Amino acid sequence: MERKPPWLRAKIPSGPGYTKVKDLVKENRLHTVCESAHCPNLGECWSRGTATIMILGETCTRSCRFCAIATGKPGEVDFGEPARVADAVRIMGLKHAVITSVARDDLPDGGADIWARTVRAVKHVNPETHIEVLIPDFKGQEEPLNAVLDADPDILNHNMETVRRLQKPVRVQAQYERSLEVLRRAKARGFVTKTGLMLGIGEKEEEIEETLGDLAAEKVDILTLGQYLRPTQKHLPIDRWVTPDEFATWKERALVLGFGVCESGPMVRSSYHAEEQSAKYTGVTSLHHT
Repeated sequence: MERKPPWLRAKIPSGPGYTKVKDLVKENRLHTVCESAHCPNLGECWSRGTATIMILGETCTRSCRFCAIATGKPGEVDFGEPARVADAVRIMGLKHAVITSVARDDLPDGGADIWARTVRAVKHVNPETHIEVLIPDFKGQEEPLNAVLDADPDILNHNMETVRRLQKPVRVQAQYERSLEVLRRAKARGFVTKTGLMLGIGEKEEEIEETLGDLAAEKVDILTLGQYLRPTQKHLPIDRWVTPDEFATWKERALVLGFGVCESGPMVRSSYHAEEQSAKYTGVTSLHHT
């Protein structure tokens, strides 16, 4: 099962765009989910001059069994980080910026204050840039979520990751209903909402159907479906390789259920070509400012 099928081919990192982003991340002392989560699209995205910035450090307080991000005791909160993120977005000239974070269950607000500061800093320095936030669940607390929403991002993204039955073995500290509630609360406040699922981690067809139905009932706008890839031998094994045809079938089903946009394919990730996924809602049709 570890031998990848021919439709899973990642671009080798190279070129001036890749080097520019790599240097920018290093010089601004930033972290990216591209590196920390071993994203297979790093080469392509960095070559295009973009990266998904990960705030609040590179150590997560959770131990999800699908994720390559380090688990442990995070360091101190860096209050200079929001300004550096804003400057990096300016240098990259992004029209659509995706920001995510590790889970910070060690903090009373789950890191919501830094989240809000970062969104506001990016908006201040880059007023024409649309901001997509890919947030943790803040342990279901409404106040931290509201703090992030009050900063007024353009898209609220929170990933379900997998079906109801597999939440505990896959996400460990997360809860299916809690994640639905995050999306429900954001939608109730009028935000464009987005979520993603991994396929090939042990879910059954009827469970995928149930999950899509639950998300459609919450009027989620954007859905991403991609192949689970095992980061290391310590992580959950791959159950099956999902074919491009099956991904296409699930996309058709999602659109029938009422999702405004569904990006579905083996290499799809939550922030992969995010500006194109969100174009229906933000009007952004190209990655960079002209």
